[in-house]
Amino acid sequence: MHNVLMNRLSDEKREQIVRAMVEGNSVRSITRMIGVCQEAILKLLRDLGTACADHHDYSVRHLPSKRIQ
Repeated sequence: MHNVLMNRLSDEKREQIVRAMVEGNSVRSITRMIGVCQEAILKLLRDLGTACADHHDYSVRHLPSKRIQ
């Protein structure tokens, strides 16, 4: 299963992994459910986190904030 890292995951597999993460499944359970190695899941999670941070940094600017908690 390690050759999954060499190939790009299909959009369908990526969507399945993200849906499983959102539902609260562990990386190990996603590995069993979807048949993708842990390294591929963790790489997708890192990439997704970077994309979310980039989107946040781009979108959340110049807000008129009077009070921040």
